[in-house]
Amino acid sequence: MTEEMIHLAYDPEFDFRDLPKVSLHDHLDGGLRPQTIIELSAEVGHELPATEAEALADWFHESADSGSLPRYLETFEHTLAVMQTRDALIRVAREFVEDLAADGVIYGEVRYAPEQHLREGLSLDDVVDAVQEGMEQAVEALNNEGHPIQVGQVISAMRQADRGLEIAQLALRHRGHGVVGFDIAGPEEGFPASRMKEAFDLLAENLFPTTVHAGEGAGLDSIKDAILAGRATRLGHGVRVAEDIEIEFGGVDDDGETLDQDTGLVALGPVANWVRERGIPLEICPSSNLQTGATASFGEGIESHPIDLLVQTGFNVTISPDNRLMSGTSLSDEFELLVEAFDYDLEDLLDLTLNAAEAAFVPLEMRELLVEYINDYYADLLDEDDDDDDDEEYEEI
Repeated sequence: MTEEMIHLAYDPEFDFRDLPKVSLHDHLDGGLRPQTIIELSAEVGHELPATEAEALADWFHESADSGSLPRYLETFEHTLAVMQTRDALIRVAREFVEDLAADGVIYGEVRYAPEQHLREGLSLDDVVDAVQEGMEQAVEALNNEGHPIQVGQVISAMRQADRGLEIAQLALRHRGHGVVGFDIAGPEEGFPASRMKEAFDLLAENLFPTTVHAGEGAGLDSIKDAILAGRATRLGHGVRVAEDIEIEFGGVDDDGETLDQDTGLVALGPVANWVRERGIPLEICPSSNLQTGATASFGEGIESHPIDLLVQTGFNVTISPDNRLMSGTSLSDEFELLVEAFDYDLEDLLDLTLNAAEAAFVPLEMRELLVEYINDYYADLLDEDDDDDDDEEYEEI
């Protein structure tokens, strides 16, 4: 463990929220403030399992921490129930961006499924406009306060529904007006991307970027389908691509006996090789993966999460929080989790952040600005650590 690592993991003065971040996989309906849910529920007469903010937050986290993706998704009924009016959507979107900024995010993509917000008469376009208004309110206020942040909408179609083409058309209508990408979400098993081939064909014809939830609730076939039918330029989660990596064991001891130990060598199957060789970004959400059971085949606990295997074998890994309310997390928390589990240092966090910046659904010029800002910040931070190390060495002499 390096001195830098000790600083990150154990220095009580180090705050991960200070690090500039890029969040690519963050669901609007999974990131509400508990107090906001309580207040909006009172307005619409929706019954909640708890009526005190801390208790409600605990309920969401405990209910989502089941090891089952379907059970995890059930918790969203309470958030969706209070996101059915224009005013509510504006408030939720505004607070969402404010919370991103408080966590150090300088660019964030906010994803949600407009088709889930039509119960009180809003149209699909009304929903997108309301979310955009709330986001713009927050961005303007934060920028005026000196906090640099930009955000974009990623429009999701629900896999189990049959509105893929309609939602793709919606995304294209709002292209250039806040919407930067398209996604499909919901139950993955049994609902492959190819069910929405017509939607993905339309998006491809219009050169519109797509990220597809794949390799979370289902395995390699789902990832392959997302790439082929969905033309995925990023994979939402994608963590189960590690199932296509074989770690080679072997070696001999001093007596010539064969050992069952990790040789440090891996063999990639065709799906993993394709994803790695083309640098397809993986939107990995460590805490969420543990909750939904996406990484259960690799073992329990963060130490068994295959993220480090993917990093070490050269995959294009990015980190996101997925659903901050359900997972009781933030992007800063996810970084800290990786530091504690895998001894990541500042340079590791920089690499993960740059991966996300370069994978953002924004023009090249914007990505270059993000990369420059992030590099400059980390350069100053790493220089400070070098200076501290020099001082300690001098004192020892």
